[in-house]
Amino acid sequence: MRIFKSALWLLLCTLAMVARADLQFPELTGRVVDNAGMIDAAVAEDLSRELQAHEKATGEQIVVVTLPNLQGATIEEFGYQLGRHWGIGQKDRNNGALLIVARDERKVRIEVGYGLEERLTDARASLIINQLIVPQFKRGHVSSGIRSGVEAMLDTLGGKVQDEPEPEGDFGSRHPFLVGLLCVLFVLFCAIMQLMGYGPRGGGSGGLGGGGGSRSGGGFSGGGGSFGGGGSSGSW
Repeated sequence: MRIFKSALWLLLCTLAMVARADLQFPELTGRVVDNAGMIDAAVAEDLSRELQAHEKATGEQIVVVTLPNLQGATIEEFGYQLGRHWGIGQKDRNNGALLIVARDERKVRIEVGYGLEERLTDARASLIINQLIVPQFKRGHVSSGIRSGVEAMLDTLGGKVQDEPEPEGDFGSRHPFLVGLLCVLFVLFCAIMQLMGYGPRGGGSGGLGGGGGSRSGGGFSGGGGSFGGGGSSGSW
């Protein structure tokens, strides 16, 4: 079931990327990218330290990002593409997650990488959003809501390092059909992009360049992790 879910998500998101090839993503400048200027400086610093400590202990990357707007996309679409664009999480474990807040649309989402979906489930992400984050957002306590959400995500994931990933090439030998399908979709996507005249674009902040930016230190980057659409969304 998970294989078919992954294939379906790839197909849908390939089509979505064609429709939204003009999305501009903020620069990944730290573990807290406050591009909409919504988080108190002290809270942003505390969160950055907590997320750094969690990554050091487990290898799992969690990033908080606030956006002025979603540029006409849904938060599910934007979150999926942003996670892949930044490559949050380790490449061989896909153990990344995003907490995304869209200011103008008043939307919030927890985007979960493949490797964390069994622990940070869609149901758990929904509870965190609707029981911890959204109620505080509705009272105007954005920083507190984000802090509560991050702490709940960390509590859910815990501090135990994951088991070693399966040997490279094992997945392909077990699922040759899916590998072939992914290759076909990739070629199809490249062909469509070529016909539409879209060339490679840089990863600058583009239309999202205003706002506060990350308040954490430099030197942070994604590890090449991947996302498959897992997570949950809410609004306030």
